[in-house]
Amino acid sequence: MNFPRTAKAWVLHRAEEPRIRVYVWDAMVRSTHWLVAGAILVLSVTGIYIGRPFQTSAVSASPGFLMGWVKTVHFYAAIVFTLSLLARVAWMFLGPKQASWRQFIPTTKARWSNFVRTLRFYMFVSVEPPGAIGHNSVAGLAYTAVFFMYLVMLATGFAMYGSMADVRSPMHVFNGLAPMLGGLQTVRLVHHIVMWLILGFVVHHIYSALLTAKQERNGEMESIFSGNKFLLDEQLEAGRDSLGPRKPAATHARP
Repeated sequence: MNFPRTAKAWVLHRAEEPRIRVYVWDAMVRSTHWLVAGAILVLSVTGIYIGRPFQTSAVSASPGFLMGWVKTVHFYAAIVFTLSLLARVAWMFLGPKQASWRQFIPTTKARWSNFVRTLRFYMFVSVEPPGAIGHNSVAGLAYTAVFFMYLVMLATGFAMYGSMADVRSPMHVFNGLAPMLGGLQTVRLVHHIVMWLILGFVVHHIYSALLTAKQERNGEMESIFSGNKFLLDEQLEAGRDSLGPRKPAATHARP
């Protein structure tokens, strides 16, 4: 099939074609996504205050306890972040194919082919969006790097908590992490830098989702709420390897 030569023409050309509603993101993927997103927001706000408090007082007790409350909220958000991340990693091995770790690390010829086609699209060499049901291969590798940053945040966070935990606290077991990671000051610096890298990814992630939703008209933004995407038949066929043997509901619908 010959496609128009510009992305705008491609969108207009395919806008009226029937699409197939495909259930892509299950409840576990969607719930852990929003729990991690909410935790990142709370952790960032409280972490910035912990690193650079703007209110202190040696007279009034309330401002003095503000840091204590902020740290408490930070620690509870860290618990939500940790448990949600562990649940998502476990779901990479227990969940359906579109939630699998293979969606992050290309392990098949089809995924590597998708990687090349996606790069061509992102570099404006090709105007046709690549066919992918779940994550495309480029996004999958990017999310792999993000998960690595999450692990760095956990390691440095536990190291800082363990360094000030009471000897009777179970968290005291992480007391030896800081020296292993280069000392407490290095741990704090890495924790701070990676936080900003993650926030930068969040901005890019939202922008990319909005762009994809507008360009491909596949319900990309809505899918993280409903779980459904709306794909053209050839896009579904091109990304069939990521869906596995389960057939999608052949319901023609517009996003």
